[in-house]
Amino acid sequence: MRQVALVTGSSRGIGLAAAEALAREGFSVALNGPTEDDELRGAVARLNALGVSVLAAPFDVTDLATHGPALDRIEATLGPLTTLVNNAGVGVLQRGDLLDVSEASWDRCLTVNTKAMFFLSQTFARRLLARVRPEGVFHSIVNVTSSNAVAVAVHRSEYCASKAAAAMVSKALAVRLGPENIAVYDVQPGLIATDMTASVIETYRKRAEEGLTLLPRVGEPQEMGTIIATLASGRLPYTTGQVISADAGMLVSRF
Repeated sequence: MRQVALVTGSSRGIGLAAAEALAREGFSVALNGPTEDDELRGAVARLNALGVSVLAAPFDVTDLATHGPALDRIEATLGPLTTLVNNAGVGVLQRGDLLDVSEASWDRCLTVNTKAMFFLSQTFARRLLARVRPEGVFHSIVNVTSSNAVAVAVHRSEYCASKAAAAMVSKALAVRLGPENIAVYDVQPGLIATDMTASVIETYRKRAEEGLTLLPRVGEPQEMGTIIATLASGRLPYTTGQVISADAGMLVSRF
């Protein structure tokens, strides 16, 4: 049985890199963005070139009513889902003093980064539990949170809060789904060169070279993709609930 993955927020960045890495592992992949725009169509074309089954699955992850119908469509085309990668996420509306954070920015971060991934995971898990799953096929949820689930960035406090909550959701899912042989992982990227970090990445690149990270460089989306595909393929056997700190050692305690 071929594994089938839905990767949210996979038009670009870490999500697209994860989708490509999964495709190279032989997964059929549903690529997701809020709408079927040129960016999503381009991502589908990139995966089609790898010779695997690919589907554009445009839906807004924050619209909970779309979750069930979206998964229905994916499974009707690609087959039963085995894997959910919750990657869709947003940053703050404006960096600045915690005392100036707007309700709109708070709600946006918590809605996309936490609420959406919780309820999509719930819909996915219910679907898996409602059917007989074949022996020997690895089923998993891989959540992409952030080093800011642990480390405070005071000028992006609402983002940090949303990612800390998402990290706890990952733990709760692991506890609930472990007895059902569904593994759950929390990948926490550090300094990664993506569109979201484009405005600040050169500053962080210099800080990494000066010792902020133990490996003196920023990371690339493809490296996160490799980690996600490794987890989703079951190549970290006898594990669930793990936090993968993909941060080049940035958060290692030291004197």
